[in-house]
Amino acid sequence: MEVEAPSLAPPCVSTPPMEFNLSTHPGKLSRGFYNYGPPKNGLVTPPVELDEPEKKGPETLPPYPLPPKSRQQSVLPEDLKTPDHHVERDPRLIRLTGVHPFNVEAPLKDLYDEGFLTTKDLHYVRNHGPVPQVQDSEVLGWEFTVEGLVEKPVRMSLRDLILDYDQVTYPITLVCAGNRRKEQNVVRKTKGFSWGAAGVSTALWTGVALGDLLARAIPTRGARYVYFEGADKLPNGYYGTSIKLNWAMDPNRGIMVSYKMNGEILHPDHGKPLRIVIPGQIGGRSVKWLKRIIVTSQPSDNWYHIYDNRVLPTMISPEASADLPDTWKDERYAIYDLNTNSATCYPGHDEKIALGGVSDGGYKFRGYAYAGGGKRVTRMEVSLDQGKTWTLANITYPEDQYRLASDNEVLYGGRVDLSWREACFCWCFWDLDIPLSQLRDAKDVVIRAMDDSMMVQPRDMYWSVLGMMNNPWYRVVIHNEGDFLRFEHPTQPALMPGGWMERVKKEGGNLTNAFWGEKLSNESDSSTAEEPAKEIIMTNPKISREITLEELREHEGEHEPWFVVNGQVYDGTAFLEGHPGGASSIINAAAQDVSEEFLAIHSENAKAMMPTYHIGFLSADSLSKLSLPASQTSPSTSVFLSPKTWTSATLTSKTSISPDTKIFSLTLPSPEQSLGLPVGQHLFLRIPGSAGLIRAYTPIAHTKGRVDILIKIYSPSTPTQPAGLTHALDLLPVPSTLQLKGPLGKFVYSFPGQCHLNSKPVQVEKFYMICAGSGITPIYQVLCAVLDNAADKTECTVLYGNREEHDILLRTELDRLAQNEDKRTDGPRCKLVYTLTKPGSEWKGQKGRIDKAFLEREVGKKQEGAMVLVCGPKGMEDAVRGVLMDGGPEGLGWGGEDLVFF
Repeated sequence: MEVEAPSLAPPCVSTPPMEFNLSTHPGKLSRGFYNYGPPKNGLVTPPVELDEPEKKGPETLPPYPLPPKSRQQSVLPEDLKTPDHHVERDPRLIRLTGVHPFNVEAPLKDLYDEGFLTTKDLHYVRNHGPVPQVQDSEVLGWEFTVEGLVEKPVRMSLRDLILDYDQVTYPITLVCAGNRRKEQNVVRKTKGFSWGAAGVSTALWTGVALGDLLARAIPTRGARYVYFEGADKLPNGYYGTSIKLNWAMDPNRGIMVSYKMNGEILHPDHGKPLRIVIPGQIGGRSVKWLKRIIVTSQPSDNWYHIYDNRVLPTMISPEASADLPDTWKDERYAIYDLNTNSATCYPGHDEKIALGGVSDGGYKFRGYAYAGGGKRVTRMEVSLDQGKTWTLANITYPEDQYRLASDNEVLYGGRVDLSWREACFCWCFWDLDIPLSQLRDAKDVVIRAMDDSMMVQPRDMYWSVLGMMNNPWYRVVIHNEGDFLRFEHPTQPALMPGGWMERVKKEGGNLTNAFWGEKLSNESDSSTAEEPAKEIIMTNPKISREITLEELREHEGEHEPWFVVNGQVYDGTAFLEGHPGGASSIINAAAQDVSEEFLAIHSENAKAMMPTYHIGFLSADSLSKLSLPASQTSPSTSVFLSPKTWTSATLTSKTSISPDTKIFSLTLPSPEQSLGLPVGQHLFLRIPGSAGLIRAYTPIAHTKGRVDILIKIYSPSTPTQPAGLTHALDLLPVPSTLQLKGPLGKFVYSFPGQCHLNSKPVQVEKFYMICAGSGITPIYQVLCAVLDNAADKTECTVLYGNREEHDILLRTELDRLAQNEDKRTDGPRCKLVYTLTKPGSEWKGQKGRIDKAFLEREVGKKQEGAMVLVCGPKGMEDAVRGVLMDGGPEGLGWGGEDLVFF
């Protein structure tokens, strides 16, 4: 029947039930569409559009927190070319695994500032692959099953779930098992990516108690586990996992099948339209995009249940773990309940507090804590002397305010049923005022939490192969810098630089010595030696397909390119769009054995991604026949470089231009040969017979028959350290033979105002060229192409950072280019800015790092027709990326096609 428009009701008041035919209700899904009261005789309350709480008088406000208002979101530019092009997201979120898949956390301070409840905007996200796309019109028809060891298997829709079952709403904190993993990765690389301390969020979830569903299905004798499977199709099947059946049936555990988050239909990243939500357990058990609930006698055999969310014994290394299938299947190592953990949010990383001679002032330290399995955090302790003495901090429990709700109170269509529960589902907050006089004299502030089973956070880290459940004391270092105190957190998330752990490790400290890397008087130098890097497993243990040479060669074109590394075959199709080296890097490798180049060039993170793209192995016979010419020395072609073949040139001179940098000049086989390298691209260089010694370079000049390459020399720091390519090059006699291969890269400067990015034309009116050290070489190449063409109107701002003045490479050439521009009658096209971190007394230029203040001053917010080119050390590139890609209200907003990293 049709229903008249209901009157408005406050969110904490139940509306009397009325007849409501869901199938005839208009299909528009708004925030209030699911605000049904408790069902009665199969009927539900009609939709209620809620007033905003701040518009009500004091008497209508509930006794518990309501969620902050979400921001209006849009699809971000970086997502447009991914399978998630339909998902709206907040640009403040920090991406932990590149553009796709979407794994993010909020800036720690922003997360804390939202309070007890987290909006969907800043709630952390853990996605293993593409987000399933579900239209609003399909939400109520979404079907799932309850099957397996049950007497009454069920297939139902979300509409049935809403009509036929009691609805509940309560706050639940979800935590990724990888929260704080960056700390483990700094000590020793795990198989997981680098979460900071914001892999935790809290929301109000509305849905149906899982136990109610299972009770109707009636589990049979022998049923012990419940397996959940989502709709997200991944390389190893659909994501799935299981928990114990008695947990699922226990109402005190609060496990629910949820369709609303903070009163709104689920956001796509959070499982739209239906998910499992499990309080007190790791987020990996709360399966999103729910399709199947299966009652079983054994734990799930899903690949993701076995090879994810485990804490293996600490002595098992990443490479050894690949050969231990029985260890992975051992349920003793599976993670369910969260362990007790905490973090400091204020002061933030690098926050400064002015001293100003005040002796009796103080600073309020603040942060969060949580426990698992329904336990309560009962104690927060703070130490200023590295654990010798402790002070109790204050703890607040906003969750307890929901226990004050009146009987049968309804929020967002579900009963707020916490009054009878002893279990705790949520995080709490702690604070402590510490006098500045005490902070001035302390080296650090450490915190630890204890739960009601008297389990306390440990002092030391338990390192494990997946980097899960990291919960040692959270330590913030204090730097007394005269007029102010500066605070330093352990790490920063993802690839963002910073934190005392990275600093200590770079200084040679041993982070596992139980004193946070501080050198002990009886500690030998050998104890601080960094463990040698070990090879990462790049194969999928479930893949056993044998591929013939004929099959491989069917994929040697630009469509679905396959390539071989160490005898294993990988499908490079997914790399074509987002590969940092451009699609040409993948296409050039098609149907080839590229083991040497791949292993020499790629990072541990890149190698760790390879199991996702592993499709089989090359048969022994095919591998023996897969032979490519090692090099080409004949000057028979007019273009020297070949993208698939190493070509030989002669090293004819080495010219020092700084204490650790030289220009290596090479002669091509024929004086009439051109190099064949487009502006903005680079080439591989190797010494014949030196396996694994390969690096990519951008020549600073090339003419017919000749090429000049600027190379910074990195000598071994100890007599036992193996020499790298640059040191080996420095030792070569003149003449010697070197081999080159290329071109490769995703960026090309074609002609005035025209670039190509991954073969797509892009118009440019202005370049911001940001570089440091030898990163000047690709910048210099593009700068010369622009400024040597009098007709080119493209403007260039070069921002070049170094340590000391003698480290500025190609300074004479750069100054000449800038001086020539000053003479142009129509105005200069080039602005040249040098900045030094350790300037001498005579230095007149800018001082300091290429940091946020520098970039805000010299680059500013994203501009139409402008492009940023970046090349330099990893730390500098990460810092630039973090500042320029910050899309928040105060951010600069660069990204996508206007931000290129060489």
